[in-house]
Amino acid sequence: MSVESKEPSSEEVKVEDKSKAPKESGVESASQEKSKGKKISIKKLSSTEIIKTFEDAQLNKDLPEIYVGDTVRVGVRISEGNKERVQPYEGVVIAKRHGGIHQTITVRRIFQGIGVERVFLVHSPQVASIKVERRGKVRRAKLFYLRERVGKATRVKQRFDR
Repeated sequence: MSVESKEPSSEEVKVEDKSKAPKESGVESASQEKSKGKKISIKKLSSTEIIKTFEDAQLNKDLPEIYVGDTVRVGVRISEGNKERVQPYEGVVIAKRHGGIHQTITVRRIFQGIGVERVFLVHSPQVASIKVERRGKVRRAKLFYLRERVGKATRVKQRFDR
């Protein structure tokens, strides 16, 4: 059997017992004295690696593939006093921006004859769920032209191949 040596990762801490090793000099730092003869070494990460690992931990894993033109139902967490509820917001995705943890979608719906648009941060804790109700067949990346349309002209054809 072979013994594998393991490098300490960013979360692991390597502890060595200083009592077994001979003393190099008569001066020890206060932190080494407090740890009672044990030296603690932690692997240094660059700032970009720290940010990347934090962002990866914050990402929402259970999201469907969302495309521009899709009709989605976004469950939004709303807190009223000490109670919290989830309110659905259904509309057409007219724009997607950014990527990773900063990804946003703009959802447009018609409410009482008035067009209402909301921008949702996809990986936000305020977004409880996103469900794709219907796939849309569009040929543009941004559907801002729907803002000028009224009534049946705002409809997007359905796509069946996704």
